Amino acid sequence: MKYEKWILRIRLLIFIGVVLCLGPAANGDAQKQISEQGLRSGNSFFYTAKKLGVPILTASIKIDNGSLEQGKPITHIQADVKSLSYFGFLFRMNNHFTSTVESETCSPIRFRKEIDQDGLLIEKKSYFQTLMFDYSNKKIVLEKPEKKEKQEFPLLPDTYDPLSMFARCYLKEDIDLKREIQMSIHDGIKLRQMVFHSKKERITSKIFGEVETICLESTTSFSSFGEKEGIIRIWYTADGKKTPILMELDLPVGNVKFELEEIRED
Repeated sequence: MKYEKWILRIRLLIFIGVVLCLGPAANGDAQKQISEQGLRSGNSFFYTAKKLGVPILTASIKIDNGSLEQGKPITHIQADVKSLSYFGFLFRMNNHFTSTVESETCSPIRFRKEIDQDGLLIEKKSYFQTLMFDYSNKKIVLEKPEKKEKQEFPLLPDTYDPLSMFARCYLKEDIDLKREIQMSIHDGIKLRQMVFHSKKERITSKIFGEVETICLESTTSFSSFGEKEGIIRIWYTADGKKTPILMELDLPVGNVKFELEEIRED
């Protein structure tokens, strides 16, 4: 039973590294100029995930400076989740995620998942998937090239992938106290409806020391645990920069924390 629970925890960290490390979005005016976004894009965030105080994984999120695609300004957000080398043959994880969004609104265009993992304590997986957001036909198309399969889902208003949600929150929106933040997110598995509640807290950060933050908290279900519910908490600095310095998951099998270790400006 002990090893079975451990396997479940490790498998879930794929989902954690994307959906739960990456912040939610608030409703509001997203029609800002790309020049304003450029002041905050080009940043990379680096995290260490710990279980019971023991480092398990590293995760990173990078927002590029923007480019043009078919004459339209776009931004790429990349996330990597990797196992630490000392786990060796027990488990190996090297997963990558990329979201392409419209620069002005952070509306998702496509979301790519590259999963590569195996080991004694983790289910072996190796696949590539792409979510395409088709606004003209109001549908999401999930492409599985290896199996030559496609699935379609209805595209509801204000639906995002995990990384485009992070981009909109970090680049566009204000995080206010005493305000419910509703969002819909599709991660290639299912559409999830979430409601975040905010509160002000003072916490200790590894790179900032003691700092004033706004904590967003939401209950959600986890597919890796038979849709059992858990809690997501995300702490952002309250200095206007909205730096995501800590993420915490209360899971059906325990607690996992992602702590910000470093920020780089590209």
